[in-house]
Amino acid sequence: MNHCSALRKSRQLDFESSRSFGIYRLGSPEQETYFHMPPMTTGMKQLLPFVRRCVPVALLVAMGWSAYGCGDTASIPNGPAVRLASLAISPGALSPAFSPTTTNYTVNVPATTTTVTVTATPEDSITTVAITGGATQSLPGPGSSKDISIVVTAQSGSQSTYIVTVNKAALAADNNLSALAVTPGALSPAFASSQQNYTVDVAATVTSVSVSATKSDPNAVLSGDVPNEGQAMILLGGPGTTTNVLITATAQDGNAKTYRIIINRAAPANNNNLSALSVDAGSLSPPFAPGTLNYSVEVPASVGEIIVTATKSDPKAVMSASGSVIAASGTPTGQTPVSPVQGALTPVAITVIAPDGSPKTYTITVFRLPR
Repeated sequence: MNHCSALRKSRQLDFESSRSFGIYRLGSPEQETYFHMPPMTTGMKQLLPFVRRCVPVALLVAMGWSAYGCGDTASIPNGPAVRLASLAISPGALSPAFSPTTTNYTVNVPATTTTVTVTATPEDSITTVAITGGATQSLPGPGSSKDISIVVTAQSGSQSTYIVTVNKAALAADNNLSALAVTPGALSPAFASSQQNYTVDVAATVTSVSVSATKSDPNAVLSGDVPNEGQAMILLGGPGTTTNVLITATAQDGNAKTYRIIINRAAPANNNNLSALSVDAGSLSPPFAPGTLNYSVEVPASVGEIIVTATKSDPKAVMSASGSVIAASGTPTGQTPVSPVQGALTPVAITVIAPDGSPKTYTITVFRLPR
């Protein structure tokens, strides 16, 4: 039995001596501690009354200090007195990783997270755990923080508090695309997230293209001609036409950016048609159609000049009128002035020469009424 147990069971001090061995006993007969001393000399015998008075007091003081260090309740040098065995939050991960002796944690969650659930288990099964606000907690808006307190209470009434600070991310401002492609075809210029306008040239035989767009921020939203999934099949106009494709990326914070792709469908090499023909006075008869080559226009006597405007189906064709080129290759539209003779018919010929050299002539006959 150690001295702490002996002290708790008895405070009796029995002091006796032996002439031959100088033996002193402390404690009751059931719990004895012996101190051996050499046989007493005459001088020592003279000190015996003093020893009998002082030694027991000194021993009691020493044992009292020893007993004080052996109390039934021990203090915990590190961390809370009442501890958790586990602590977790969902969604999210504690930082630092959980340790029973660590009471403060942070958790970072996305801006779209609306609730979190806390799970806490005490080390002692009879200890109670109370989560302030409940196990499942609603979070405030993006860019905010919330402290969740977990109070652990022992049967004795002792308490410890663990705190989890949940940091909710701010809404992202990323409205960029990270990738953009057209098939078939190639973007011009090459894709860059900061570049918003592109052109793509495709052959005359191409009737549709596939457009794929990738958001830089997965939580952004795509709209326009390409849905949020990022893939779209775009039908093109006829040969020699252009089609605009608009893709809008909207960030979480509401800011939007629009990317534009102009798709040019080539005209056939033998395309010598007009796609449009008009006059600024009177009206064509019959109405314009690419396959119709002859038209008439009637204007009042007061009209001394009219302007004829024509657009090629294939911008690479060459268009001329009255012996002069009015739209070179690469220029889609041209104009020519006409001064009709009063009371007479004035013909205007517009010739379109396809890239392969084949010509086609459209004729407008203008009749200016007499006075």
